[in-house]
Amino acid sequence: MDNREIELAKARKLLDEGLGKLAVRAGAPARLGETEYADALVELMRLVLDRNENVNLTTITEVEEFAMLHLLDSLAPACLPEAAGARDIVDVGSGAGFPGLPLALLYPEKNFLLLDSLRKRVDFSGFAAAALGCGNVDVLHERAEKAGRDPALRERFDLSLCRAVGKLSVILEYCLPLVRVGGAAIFYKTVPAKGEIEESLLARELLGGAADVRIETYKDILPGRNHALYIVRKEKTTPEHYPRREGVPLQVPL
Repeated sequence: MDNREIELAKARKLLDEGLGKLAVRAGAPARLGETEYADALVELMRLVLDRNENVNLTTITEVEEFAMLHLLDSLAPACLPEAAGARDIVDVGSGAGFPGLPLALLYPEKNFLLLDSLRKRVDFSGFAAAALGCGNVDVLHERAEKAGRDPALRERFDLSLCRAVGKLSVILEYCLPLVRVGGAAIFYKTVPAKGEIEESLLARELLGGAADVRIETYKDILPGRNHALYIVRKEKTTPEHYPRREGVPLQVPL
């Protein structure tokens, strides 16, 4: 066994341990406990790392870190009612396909759109989805601000996911216009994201989001990490002038 295979075996052990913890949660999909699912996640890791040798997709190249910070981290919402009840899901700023691809492999009955502004990442996500047999995945090369103004996409999704780095008030403007009333947006953050929730209250009000933000931590699958999900329900239609034009949400947050 060469060094790469030894490293992959260690990563697989970490992955199996994390999947086992997810599998015993209330509402956990049975697929979390299937060997075939873990195999697919490892193959996704291989695909990313192989392509990353020529195209910069991720800075996380150590396989045990990859298993934790891309694969298990992506799966944190898997047992939440917002994910279980959603049919159409958009991953905003999907990068190399996280969290969208691990979740699409977990939920073959749901429809996923992976949205990113960088062509090389979108091209890879489409390639990986096809290689893994994910017929429930579409990819789109577009900025989130423009996608949110597209009548074909606006308020179409039950759930929006975002692991992109950014202030909550900024990524709310990227995500909530894509979510239907009654749906939700889930943001992968760290705890505490000091002041972010209070500072984003106006953004939530203006964009149709709920006044409260639910926080779900997941130290069980990422021990030693301070990661959390910030969940915002969509209560009202987003006014038509949001999202603002490309670049404005980042330059002038709500």
